[in-house]
Amino acid sequence: MDGRNHSLVTEFVLKGFTGHPEMQVILFTVFLVIYVITLMGNLGMIVLIKSNFQLHTPMYFFLCHLAFVDACYSSVVTPKMMVNFLAESKVISFTGCAMQFCFYAGLAGTEYFLLSVMAYDRYVAICKPLLYTVVMSRRMCICLVSVSCGCSFLNSVTHIISTFQLPFCGSNAINNLFCDITPLLKLSCASTQVNEIVVFASACLLGICSCLTIFLSYFYILSSLLRIHSSEGRRKAFSTCTSHLMAVTVFYGALLFIYLRPSSSHTQDKDKVASVFYTVIIPMLNPMIYSLRNKEVKDALRKALHKHARI
Repeated sequence: MDGRNHSLVTEFVLKGFTGHPEMQVILFTVFLVIYVITLMGNLGMIVLIKSNFQLHTPMYFFLCHLAFVDACYSSVVTPKMMVNFLAESKVISFTGCAMQFCFYAGLAGTEYFLLSVMAYDRYVAICKPLLYTVVMSRRMCICLVSVSCGCSFLNSVTHIISTFQLPFCGSNAINNLFCDITPLLKLSCASTQVNEIVVFASACLLGICSCLTIFLSYFYILSSLLRIHSSEGRRKAFSTCTSHLMAVTVFYGALLFIYLRPSSSHTQDKDKVASVFYTVIIPMLNPMIYSLRNKEVKDALRKALHKHARI
């Protein structure tokens, strides 16, 4: 593509949910509350884990990074979304759109991999308890997080290069609340068949690799649990996995619903709702899932609140 094609569109308009002015303030208020809860929940989780020595284990090391990714993930999308609810001009620059999608896709991919890594961590803890501290050393944990982040942003940059070299010479109105790849491809005045194949293949590769890791981890976990004769022992061992399973189900379900459907079944309203769910709602839910379903986190939070009350 020559440079002339890129100059035809220098900015995009994010259409959002509705054009009714009376709904904009209500939506702004709702999303503001969600965003504040998201930041408080995730940053609070990070502070709680960092300040409590009993939570300095591989499991909570990964959970701490998951909370950080969720806080960043939400911050890439939600503030601009809220501004657009009140602004007359819902414009985002060509470069701004590319950067928003780059960080959004990179952080989403990192969350994909972190959930897989956390499943592997539970597998080692339950199936190989005597080797747990050796296998999941601090160096190994840092390496797994770094590889997860690196692979995710490499995938994100690949999509940026393949998408933003397309000519956008027609409408510049993105029928979404943020810059996502599916509505962007619809605006191109060139064939996007190759791009759609790349998106589908990338989603399949990430999905299959991460889902396979999670499936195999829990297959071996369940096999080990069945060999435990005590029902109480099985319950305690599996209780460390329930929060992770809930987070996996919610996150993967929303993403697979968006990216692994044939294009003929895509509808604008469904895509917008699903997009909001996995970019805004899930980052808010994760701290709740891990705090309400995890005894160690609840105990640490109770101690922190008790200590603060005495002060």
